[in-house]
Amino acid sequence: MRGEVLHYDQEQGFGFITGADGKRYTFAREDLRREMALARGAEVEFQPNGDRASNIFSVRARMAGPADGAAPATAATAELPSSAPVAPTHFGRNAENEATQSTGLWSYFWRGLTTNYVNFSGRARRKEFWGFCLFWTIGLVVAIGVGLSVDLSRGEGGGDEPIVMLGLICLFFLLTFLPWVSLIVRRLHDLGLTGWLAILCFVPYVGGLATLVFALIPTQAGDNKWGPVPAGVRF
Repeated sequence: MRGEVLHYDQEQGFGFITGADGKRYTFAREDLRREMALARGAEVEFQPNGDRASNIFSVRARMAGPADGAAPATAATAELPSSAPVAPTHFGRNAENEATQSTGLWSYFWRGLTTNYVNFSGRARRKEFWGFCLFWTIGLVVAIGVGLSVDLSRGEGGGDEPIVMLGLICLFFLLTFLPWVSLIVRRLHDLGLTGWLAILCFVPYVGGLATLVFALIPTQAGDNKWGPVPAGVRF
């Protein structure tokens, strides 16, 4: 399968690749067919094995050969950078990221309810978290207002319980629960932490404080195993 290198730490011998199928694969130094320096955006071919990529080699190593009427590429020359710039081909989720995406608060909120509804991979910067929080609060206020208005206008014979308002609030929480969980997980990934720490955010008495702390910590500098630095972050 063909894919693109998203990150490779040569010192630690760890990295990840986005495949043409849109999935993200991890790999280690021993998964490389030969020792080589892989830059971000490099085009490679690999053998998928679950969530891991193996038998990885640079596509350039196959581009020049006897069948093309050129001298065979050796292990040394195959990895040398070309003098002419080559625009890498992007695949899967990284190809989507290449398209200009707005980093506005509303855009983050809308993507949280659509493309990122159950996205538990990748990273979410502080602005994305607070943008979702802002419009989620506005949506909750609107749901309360609409429900209360309907309850007050039910007219004669209507009970004193705000049934419609409570129903709308419950529905709103049900529809936005998964986006909230996935957003917290991606926020933790952005800090270089495991997403399992999101459980702390739902512990009584301490959940609110834990969520606030995770929301205020700055983005981790540099790429990590959950993805590159989110767009728009400046250090």
